[in-house]
Amino acid sequence: MTLCSLREVLDHARAGGYGVGAFNVTDIEQVEAVLDAAAATNSPVIVQTIAGASAFASDELYWDLLLRTVDHYPQIPVVVHLDHGPDFETCKRAVDAGFSSVMIDGSLDPVTHKPTSFEANVEVTKRVVAYARERGVSIEAELGTIGGSKDGATHAEIVLADPEEAKRFVEETGVDALAVAIGTSHGAYKFTSPPDGTVLRMDLIETIAALIPDTHLVMHGSSSLPAHLRAVINAHGGGLPESWGVPDEEKARSTKLGVTKINQGMDSHMAYAAAMRVALAEDPLAADPAPAAKAGRAAMSAIIAERMGIFGQAGHAGDYVGTPVREAAALSLA
Repeated sequence: MTLCSLREVLDHARAGGYGVGAFNVTDIEQVEAVLDAAAATNSPVIVQTIAGASAFASDELYWDLLLRTVDHYPQIPVVVHLDHGPDFETCKRAVDAGFSSVMIDGSLDPVTHKPTSFEANVEVTKRVVAYARERGVSIEAELGTIGGSKDGATHAEIVLADPEEAKRFVEETGVDALAVAIGTSHGAYKFTSPPDGTVLRMDLIETIAALIPDTHLVMHGSSSLPAHLRAVINAHGGGLPESWGVPDEEKARSTKLGVTKINQGMDSHMAYAAAMRVALAEDPLAADPAPAAKAGRAAMSAIIAERMGIFGQAGHAGDYVGTPVREAAALSLA
């Protein structure tokens, strides 16, 4: 089995008492980095990408190559997931391309990028659920808004998830997984000091999990922003300001409170960028980017393998027995 639904993988994670990392990728060697780490640690894994995030001119071309790469790792249970789908059409494109899971982020208006109403979020989410579920594809949604910063100076608004709204949202939409805003944020600029209980509301996870026990909880914006990687990047031409991310021990603790999917993007991209910058600096005559990209891939794979151990998913790839999602979808439509 290779391609699995998000529901299947997270159900296994809940039964086993561990979390599964969802790692953002923007190119094929990054896909390899994630899958190599999964193979090395015998882990189920979620490979995720955002529409328009790659250097490819066409999402569909990139997505097809991503799925073909997954086919080369038949020993690993893999979810291919669309992260932060902004609207129904983008989610539909991912479902049609062969993704086994999609996230509809109805918490933000795709044009203004401002928080939407609860009702608008429910409406677009229900539409995606109706289309994806009959094709065997899992659905993640978001409640509350997870902020972030591109420059360390301005920060998008964070709106914490409301437990009672989470219960109502799940009842009305029937999603498989729900990203809940607990104070984490996207990007390389999260917290100006180590986060504590006043900023990182881990208590919300436990409260919400008790209200929606059949729905998986997702932690977004949970990269740790390792200081040593920031130092390497900055020593080789970067300019990342000092910032703190979510401590690894808090991510591990979240898996005991109710989180089964842990999104990781910035840490592995920092590892990739740091190794690539070093490789380019060490060979000033380099014109072919491939050697530097290989160094980046190896560094990215190493940090992902480390995280798989922290989350508890390492060693669990052999737990899966069942029908691949593509075959299951075909049977359900037959």
